[in-house]
Amino acid sequence: MTSEPRTPALDERDDHEHEEEMPRLRLTRRNLLLGLVLVVAVVAFLYYGLPQLADLDNTWKRLRAGDVWWLLGALVFTLCSFGGYVALFQGVYVRHGSRIDLRASYQITMASLAATRVFAAGGAGGIALTAWALRRSGMSRRSVADSTVAFIVLTYVVYMLALIVCGFGLRWDVLSGPDPWALTVLPALLGIVTIAVFLAMALVPTDFENRLRDWAEDQGRPRLARVAQRLATVPAATSAGVREAISHLRSKDPALLGALGFWAFNIAVLWASFHAFGEPPPWGVLIMGYFVGMLGNLLPLPGGVGGVDGGMIGAFAAFDVEFGLATVAVLTYRGFAFWLPTIPGAIAYFQLRKTVSQWRSQPSAADVTVTAGVLH
Repeated sequence: MTSEPRTPALDERDDHEHEEEMPRLRLTRRNLLLGLVLVVAVVAFLYYGLPQLADLDNTWKRLRAGDVWWLLGALVFTLCSFGGYVALFQGVYVRHGSRIDLRASYQITMASLAATRVFAAGGAGGIALTAWALRRSGMSRRSVADSTVAFIVLTYVVYMLALIVCGFGLRWDVLSGPDPWALTVLPALLGIVTIAVFLAMALVPTDFENRLRDWAEDQGRPRLARVAQRLATVPAATSAGVREAISHLRSKDPALLGALGFWAFNIAVLWASFHAFGEPPPWGVLIMGYFVGMLGNLLPLPGGVGGVDGGMIGAFAAFDVEFGLATVAVLTYRGFAFWLPTIPGAIAYFQLRKTVSQWRSQPSAADVTVTAGVLH
């Protein structure tokens, strides 16, 4: 016997009855101490120990002679990159009647960025904080999940396309620069496979978990029905999110250019950092070295500290970029793109708490509609 379908009003009511608390980092004194020691050790090695290796001491002195105007340009590009991120957030999450205005979008994105710096596990802290804020704004749990997948897809499709275009472009001499197979063709193939997998996920029915549950219940196996529904939730939600991303692309919303702007301005920060201390590599090498190095985010390190830095420096060294220049440029880039935004991100975290408190005292139009529907 199949379960009785739930009405949207009841689903929305349940969503609001189970209100989550703001995600907080749960740390023991021991974990906090170990985490701080790890971060300090990695940063100390990157910024003070690494220059002593491979006769980099003279190269490190470039920091004192860096071109101030190019460094100011890197700062401007940093601000523009997060402007693109906020624009994409608005385009994906904010719908008609939403309580999330531009100010709240800034607070959510910047606070999530700060949470990503604190929490490890590939940005899980930022995702949890974003989901919490969206739920508190009145979005249903399923809408948050679908839109989050769409946001990730729209952000990282630029990443994958860059790997494909620049990887094969360098290998086939369309773009100038060295073309080591492991840093051109292999990442390009990774981009193709990733895009293919997500396009295939779009073929999964969005109610896949319900279909499996109903089938198992028809077979008289309620335990299997529960297990099947849980296992099918992820592919079903991913399918819905990919379809939503495709829908956004078809709508040609200008806000979606925020994804392109976010990555482009980030690379511009790196480009300006190279200019501040020397000559940057060709654009194809610059873009490929940047994205290959960003794969260091997959390492289980807080905010990718050490993994991204080392990954980028190693990638540029493999592309025959002077090791000392690559080291100074990458660490300067990370100072702007990684460390600098953490301060306004922490401030935005506390501002977001106040914003959510105001939302609690001011019911949204969706809350009123759901309540009226249930009473009726």
